[in-house]
Amino acid sequence: MLAESESDKVRKIEQLAQQIAQADGSTLFDSGHEAAKAPVRAKALRLLDQRMRSRKELLDRLLAVEEFLPAIVEEVVDDLARGGLVNDKLFASEWVRQRFSLRGKSRTVLDRELREKGISSADRSDALEQVTRVDEEMVARKLATKKAGTLRCVPENYADKQKDLRKIVGVLARRGFPSDMSMTVAREALDARYEELG
Repeated sequence: MLAESESDKVRKIEQLAQQIAQADGSTLFDSGHEAAKAPVRAKALRLLDQRMRSRKELLDRLLAVEEFLPAIVEEVVDDLARGGLVNDKLFASEWVRQRFSLRGKSRTVLDRELREKGISSADRSDALEQVTRVDEEMVARKLATKKAGTLRCVPENYADKQKDLRKIVGVLARRGFPSDMSMTVAREALDARYEELG
């Protein structure tokens, strides 16, 4: 006996689903609707395979594809969220962990990035609890020490010393560290470097 082809199996399943739907009035399987969702789902899974994404990021990327209907996109993203593949709380936690440890971003910058990615205030707050002020200060010191290490001599005048200080504070400010912390840490790193240069 020959094995049933794949298309024969799909056709039989669809026929059975239609018979059941007609018998009880439900819509167990709508092959046309599923066919419309398939390319959207495939694109979404490719995007998620590259990296974890927030719900808003995924929606924005999928809605940018002109041939995808917004209602279908919403439904696919809802399906992926129910399946656990789209999870804003987990996304926010991982985003903070990685961006803080690998890029040295401050809580302020991380909060702004998460807000731009559509993460709720509660999920942002939970994720940012991973980073304490002590953690931030430690990263700020590391960045300030690294920048101070690029200085090759102790300036003779006050204006040049202030210029060196501004360079270090600028590195910290661009990463969003609080101004009081940035100034204190920058001064300490600069003084330590000047002492090394003697």
